[in-house]
This record gives sequence, C-alpha cells and structure tokens, in this order.
Amino acid sequence: MPGKIMSENWRKSFWFHALIVLLLCTVLYISFFTSLRYITHHAEEVAIPKVIGKDIRSAISTLQSMTFEVLVDSTYEPKYAAFTVLKQMPDSGAMVKKDRTVFITVNKAIPPQTPMPDLAGSGMSFRSAEMMLRNNKLLLGDTTHKPYIAKDAVMQQFYKGREIKAGEMIPMGSKISLVIGDGLGITQFNVPDVIGMSTMEATALLSGNGLSYTVITDGAITDTPSAVIYDQTPKPKNELLAPNRIKAGDIVDLRVKQNPSPEELERNRNGGKNVNSTDSIK
Repeated sequence: MPGKIMSENWRKSFWFHALIVLLLCTVLYISFFTSLRYITHHAEEVAIPKVIGKDIRSAISTLQSMTFEVLVDSTYEPKYAAFTVLKQMPDSGAMVKKDRTVFITVNKAIPPQTPMPDLAGSGMSFRSAEMMLRNNKLLLGDTTHKPYIAKDAVMQQFYKGREIKAGEMIPMGSKISLVIGDGLGITQFNVPDVIGMSTMEATALLSGNGLSYTVITDGAITDTPSAVIYDQTPKPKNELLAPNRIKAGDIVDLRVKQNPSPEELERNRNGGKNVNSTDSIK
C-alpha cells in the first residue's frame, strides 16, 4: 500500500514539474521574441541620403549626423572637382538600420599619371580616338582638319602645343588636341590665282583652300603693303592658257616684289616664262 501511494505521488510530482517547465519555456519564448525587435532595432530603418556630388566634408557630416559609419575610398574622374563624392553604397533612398556602414568614393586631388595612347600612329578613326581618350581618363582638346585621303583618320596628337609620342606619361584629365584627315587629299581643283595680291591676301586664300606655301622675296621690300605676289609655282594657267590643277595639301611657292610691272604680272599669270626684275618685257 505504501508503494502505491509513493507511485501516485511521484506521478503527480512529475506532471507538476513538467507543467512548470512548459509554462517557463512558453514565457521565455514569448519574452525573447517580444524583446527581439528592441534588441535588433527591428522596423527602426532610415533612408540613405544622397551624397553623390557633394564635397567629402559635407557628405561625411550628413551621414554621421544620421549615426552611419563612413568608409572612404578614392578614384579619379577628370570632369569632377577634387574631393567630390562620385559613388556611394548603399545607394541613396535605400532603407537600412541605424549605425550601418556607408561606403563613399571621392575624387582624388592629384591626378594619377597615365601613358599617352597611340592615336596617330595606328591610323585610328576620330570616334575610336575619342573612346580611347575616355578610357584613359584624358580629355579631347581642339581638333583641326588637314588634307588627307582617309577621312576622320587621326594624323597627329598634341599635348600643351607640342606633338606627344605614344607611351609618354601625362596626368589624367589632360587635354589632347588632334589633327584629323578631311578626306580631300586626292580631290583636285584649279590653282588659285594670287598674282597681284598682297602677301597677307595670298596666304589667307591658299590656307583657306588647304594649301601650304613658301614665300620668297626678290629684292628689297621698302613698303610691305605695296609689295605684291608677282609670280607663283604652280602657275594659275599653263602655256595653253588652260587652268592648272592642284590638290589640298600641296605647296605653292610665292615670289614677292616691291613694284612689279603690270606686264610682268600678266605674263606670269598666263603660264609664260618666269620673269624677274632683270627680264625685259617684250
């Protein structure tokens, strides 16, 4: 009989303690998940502000005022001022918890060096040259055209007024000027008639037609404005009085004299024999 009573007491004690443990676990479970939102700051998220384009000091001040940690990296973009924020991660508008780390990339103050690409030696097109300059973080400067059979082909490359070779180290962001072919290198036209013009008028006309020139002075020039081109090679007309032809890029030799006679000018213009100051006019 005593054994039966002990067995019943043990069972009552077991279920009692089991119930206590179950209730305790339930309370702990509810308490844990109730407090979890406070421990993890659940639902306490804020939007990342936009700091791209701002100065680094302003960007850091803005982020730190919102309790964000800030890590800074740097790169170089020639179109932006030094210490300008170029990138941020997470992006602006992203919802994150407080104390999150925000990574920003700022523009360097001193441009790194980069090798000058070979734009002219390989006959590269102007469009490809622009892309190559951007890839090397260089800027396109002035462009001029020169008579050449290949239209838009890069013929020369210049940095600060001097021709620059491929591989030379220059700062990123440097401006590179290009000389480009205009595709008119084989197009022929009549030789411009500059006989009787002043040197300034003649050279302007030739340059406007894509021609080079040399100037040779015969005798002393006492009054420059009255000195004129009295002969040129090639001449405007040949011996049959037909127009001579020339192509862009060719050279015209100009001969300048103080007071050539009208007969001398006409004779040279019409393809006659060159006349100098000692020739007799027939």
